Amino acid sequence: MIHADTSFLVDLLRDATRGIRGPATVLLEEIAREQIRVGVHVVCELLAGAEGSQRPTVERQRVRRLCGGLVVSYPDERFAPAYARLLTSLRGGGRPIATMDLLIATAAIVDDAALVTRNTKHFSRVPGLEIRGY
Repeated sequence: MIHADTSFLVDLLRDATRGIRGPATVLLEEIAREQIRVGVHVVCELLAGAEGSQRPTVERQRVRRLCGGLVVSYPDERFAPAYARLLTSLRGGGRPIATMDLLIATAAIVDDAALVTRNTKHFSRVPGLEIRGY
């Protein structure tokens, strides 16, 4: 199973806009047979980006089309304790990451999924997170 990070989905949207087959699109072709999920926090980030764009209505539609074929993962009873453990571990090691990124990483870990991201260096700090970069 795969969880898509915001950077991956943004890159897919950009590739589509530019009409190119960029690294994100190539990776999507490689993982197309796997179950791809997106955490609700990623959807929040994408919609926030759409709202702040020059064409919010158009961008919201693009986000909905992109995410429409994906399973959206919502926090369950496992999520909060896993988040708390990860946050404590990262803070204790003096290497915290942004709250939203930790929420995204937690969703992937709870679902026992690899996280597909362009931001491999950043997410590599999260213990127990499998990362697939491009």
